[in-house]
Amino acid sequence: MRTGMIGLGAMGAPMARNLNQAGHLQGVWNRTVDTAVQLAAELGVAVADDPAALAAQCELLLLSVSADGDLLEVVQALLPGLAPGTVVVDTSTVSRETAMQAAALLQKAGAEFLDAPVSGGTEGARKGTLAMMVGGDAAVVEKVTPVLNSIAGSVTHMGLVGAGQATKAVNQVMAAGINQAVTEALAFAKALELPLDKVIEVTGSGAAGNWFLHHRGPTMTKGIFDPGFRVALHHKDLAICKQMAEQFDVALPVVEMTLIHYRRLMEAGYGDEDISALFREKLGLFDNTGGRPKRP
Repeated sequence: MRTGMIGLGAMGAPMARNLNQAGHLQGVWNRTVDTAVQLAAELGVAVADDPAALAAQCELLLLSVSADGDLLEVVQALLPGLAPGTVVVDTSTVSRETAMQAAALLQKAGAEFLDAPVSGGTEGARKGTLAMMVGGDAAVVEKVTPVLNSIAGSVTHMGLVGAGQATKAVNQVMAAGINQAVTEALAFAKALELPLDKVIEVTGSGAAGNWFLHHRGPTMTKGIFDPGFRVALHHKDLAICKQMAEQFDVALPVVEMTLIHYRRLMEAGYGDEDISALFREKLGLFDNTGGRPKRP
């Protein structure tokens, strides 16, 4: 399928490279034109003048943007160029309600919409191993899965439009809890003056082992917080989760705590660092005399 990529940031650019390698990429568009020009020159594809122009050339459009407003803005810009039957797949993380709004707008133009947020960070985007959770019509999912397989290691249909974003919200709650547990545990280990590399190795090989500990433990303990997944973006996602939970009149304590901690990191200038920067916050819990928690 002739495929266009819109949004060429930390996730979108490697997706575009994988689409191109698989022979699917028709062209690209990005709000920052220089970014699109550079990547298009690297890949040997065209840069569209605007989203509608790219839509006119493609059967499938993949989107990777930062926020709900960005998605709706891009969808509106696509409408003049869409032909009936064009499929738009949004890989961003937005609210379930925004996904439904996007689907309704595209339906008026005869286009199909899938909300297909991903998990796996920039590493997964580069390697084409992302976990993709998809909401939308099952027949449409089946139609585009051969293309999606070039950017994702798994493509799982979760239900109607909005189900992909709902599943991603569940994922982001889990990610917050894992981040809290791993960063706090490793800060505790540091306060106990344990060799952190050995702590990561031994705990990672047992019941406490997990992806985040394996991939982020060695870097966070060295003070390296290059993003895989930025603090500010996870903060945005968790705010969506909190809003969804409020619809059921329930609280998500881990989410509430993580939002507070991320806000502190953002205010201190660490919003563009990887979420493992929460380790900075956890180090502040302990003094230098044997791991006793500091009193408020």
